[in-house]
Parts: sequence; C-alpha cells; structure tokens
Amino acid sequence: MEYRTLGRSGCAVSHLCLGTMTFGDESDEEVSHAQLDRFAEAGGTFIDTADVYSAGESERIIGRWYASRSTDVTAPMVLATKGRFPMASDRNGHGLSARHLTQALDASLDRLGLDSVDLYQAHSWDPLTPLEETLRTLDGFVRQGKIRYYGFSNFTGWQLTKAVHLAKSLGLALPVTLQPQYSLLVREIEWEIVPAALDAGLGLLPWSPLGGGWLSGKYRRDQRPTGATRLGEDPNRGMEAWERRGTDRTWQIIDAVQSVAEARGVSMAEVALAWVTDRPGVTSTILGARTLDQLDTNLRASGLHLDPAETAALDEASDLHAPDYPYGALGVDQRSRSI
Repeated sequence: MEYRTLGRSGCAVSHLCLGTMTFGDESDEEVSHAQLDRFAEAGGTFIDTADVYSAGESERIIGRWYASRSTDVTAPMVLATKGRFPMASDRNGHGLSARHLTQALDASLDRLGLDSVDLYQAHSWDPLTPLEETLRTLDGFVRQGKIRYYGFSNFTGWQLTKAVHLAKSLGLALPVTLQPQYSLLVREIEWEIVPAALDAGLGLLPWSPLGGGWLSGKYRRDQRPTGATRLGEDPNRGMEAWERRGTDRTWQIIDAVQSVAEARGVSMAEVALAWVTDRPGVTSTILGARTLDQLDTNLRASGLHLDPAETAALDEASDLHAPDYPYGALGVDQRSRSI
C-alpha cells in the first residue's frame, strides 16, 4: 500500500480507500467486518462512509467494528463520512444548512460511537442554503474538534472554486478534498472539475472507479446481465443502467482494459483501478465491494502501476472526443496563445 497526503493537509492516507456503501445492504455485518479487517491487514488506513448509506446502518457497523477492535487496528484509520441528504421527513432534515449539518454530524458521531471524524464531506451542492452559512458551519466543526478536515462530494468546477475562494476571503478553514465519480467510463470531470481541484490544492477521492462493475469484465456485449450482479438484479440501476451505459464507447474501453489485463496477467479490475489511482490530483481511490473476494481482487491493484504505453492505450480508448471548442483542440490552441 502507498500513502499520500489528504489534499492540502498533512494527513497521510492509503492510496486505496475502503468504501462502505454496501455495508448493511449488500454486505451483512459479518462480511462488512471481515472487509474492514482485511483492508487493515493490507495496510489500508482510509475508510469512507455516509449517513445515508443503508439509512445509517453503514455507520453503525463501522462503529461496532471500532468498538470491538484494539486501538492498534483502529488508531491508524482515517475516517470520512458525509452529510446532505435526508434521513427523516423533517422539512429541515436535508441540505447544507447550519441546522441540518449540525444535526447530521451529531447523529453520525452517535452512530459511529466516536467523538470526532477525520474528514466530513458535503455530499452534494445545495442551491438553497447560502454558501457562507455552509462554510461557517464546517469551519465551526473544525474549531469545535468534531472534525479535523472537510471536503466536498459531487461539486462542479464552478461550485468548488466559489467555495474555496469564499472560504479564503472569510478567513475560514479551507476544504482539502473533492469526491467525484471518476473512471475510464466517466472522464468528463477532466474538463473543468479536475483543473479546479488542482488549482485549489484539493485531493481527489474517486468513487465508482470500476463504473459500477462494468470495468471488472463481468458483463458481455449483447448479453443482458442476469443473476447475482447489480445489473442482473436491477438492469435500470441509476447511471450504471444497462441501456444507458452499454454504448459502443463502453465496449471499446472494456476491450482495451481486457487487452492490458491479459498482457499483464492481472484482472481487469486491477487495471482500471491502477489507471484512475495514478491520474493527476488523485489522493485515494474508493473501493466498493460486496464480498471479501471482490475486495481481495481490488486490493491487488495497490502495487500496480501502468507503463506509458498502457496508459496511452486506455486514454485513447476512453477519449471523449470533445468538440473543438472549448475543450477540444481548438480550445487548447486558443488557451495556449500568449495575450
């Protein structure tokens, strides 16, 4: 396992992060605790959860794991959770207001059985709450010792840049991370979001690095998924849906990942994870596994780095072919000219 600083902070975390969205839903408590144990044994030190994962059960499972393991196991862990979405029907029970974030964080700490968390993330942008209110609330959490750092998830480039510069102007604690969806299948963030994060010194924490399982090689062209897979159980599952994601570009990328994996003698998942983990600005890639076997496969990516030729082949296969302007060749040419 390798270690990188958590964005602009001095806090070091493993370059692979254990995501726990499956805990309490697709993975029962026994399997979840086994995953946490295996991750710790492999040298992993970064755990990511959220209050809405399994309606709070993910946090409770993690809290019981912390309580049942020695400090030798738990002390190295850097724990992140999130707040934003509703956990109840209260009209003020969602968003990034001072009222809701304070209630959400206190409830998360109660479920975790902890006095503080290392990283607290705004789970998504809130168009209703004034950004200053949100930033002052997060700064207050830092000053109170309830959190050590804060970050954002699913923010666009302009939202991120606005938040960073407003926090600076107000003399508040600055964010350290951004958690976006990022994979060979989802590279649009490279147009604006990644540059904004790099400019602000934020570390990227990619979620869904395997594209909801598509990049693991579990699906086949012209074979609608069945059985005990996410799409086999629910073909219309969100942005991973079979009809939405099963495009020619997707199969082209899958073919390229398979080619690199076969030449290397490793799994497709390892190749896809290695590609995203070594992208500019990435601090730690979030692994999501339903089973211990899936986690073991993903953890094998910890020592894999692709060579320039392999990276170039994957880059080419996953190229978004941006229009000439502003993100394509003409736009790059315009931006490179001296004024």
